[in-house]
Amino acid sequence: MHKHILVTGAAGFIGSNLTDRLLEKNERVIAIDDFNDFYDPKIKEENLKQAAVSPNFKLYRGDIRDKALIGKIFKENSIDVVCHIAARAGVRPSLQDPVLYEDVNCLGTLNLLEAAKQHPVRNFVFASSSSVYGINSKAPFSEDDPISQPISPYAATKRASELMAFAYSHLYEIPITALRFFTVYGERGRPDMAVAKFTRLIYEGNEIVVNGDGTAKRDFTYISDILQGILASIYKPFPYEIINLGESRVVDVNYLISLIEKILGKKAKIKYLPPAPGDVSVTYADISKAKRLLGYEPKVQIEEGIERYVKLFLKREGVRV
Repeated sequence: MHKHILVTGAAGFIGSNLTDRLLEKNERVIAIDDFNDFYDPKIKEENLKQAAVSPNFKLYRGDIRDKALIGKIFKENSIDVVCHIAARAGVRPSLQDPVLYEDVNCLGTLNLLEAAKQHPVRNFVFASSSSVYGINSKAPFSEDDPISQPISPYAATKRASELMAFAYSHLYEIPITALRFFTVYGERGRPDMAVAKFTRLIYEGNEIVVNGDGTAKRDFTYISDILQGILASIYKPFPYEIINLGESRVVDVNYLISLIEKILGKKAKIKYLPPAPGDVSVTYADISKAKRLLGYEPKVQIEEGIERYVKLFLKREGVRV
């Protein structure tokens, strides 16, 4: 029997890719997105073009903070699985508007948990973030590490949502998996994120800004690998688990830039600035738990992933590659 899967943030980077993959599996996707202006809403409309023609796709345009709308969605549809991807994303913007981040990420998640309590679901999968590890001197980061020093409002809202999810799982026996994503990139990547932003700026011959000296290390994870982990968690519920999804390999920002330069055949104009508040020096996923519980096996190394992304970018720009 096909599942009815609610995907929040369905028009965004990860949500739209997940929606397409679920529809390929002939699942029924009930989607919600508010098409906000964090980046150009036209990009989000484009992200859902493929899904929109499917008879198994149903879209609600609205905000997860709208409790009445969330209740309506659950009443009108027999939701089997919630896949909660929607959030205000980004460490640095959260410093500018922490109240908005708290409102969307915490209250929005709470609305969905309340709905899942009132309309029991088989599984609730939630997108958390590697940013919750904050000031963590041990690497790679393990799910068992103590999490007590998030250094941005965004990170704090994600950790708070994990804790609220645990409470609901414990009290109401809702199966919940919180997936901690590590620096996701690839097709439909948000234009504000490093890979997409650097690619466009280098291609156009404009200056790129790097906070710090470029030696900050990130565990870049290609979208297809993240989807592999999300899909595995959708079909394998747990009472409550937190699971890292990363590539489990770190590269520094300077190396990332060199890869983009190589494929574009252009040299970057780089302006180095002091490290930004809220940024961490390294993210590095221990993925042994994901391998054990989900059979997770990331396949796309950074060199291949950047080549794929940049070639797709060039194709969209009308450049023959």
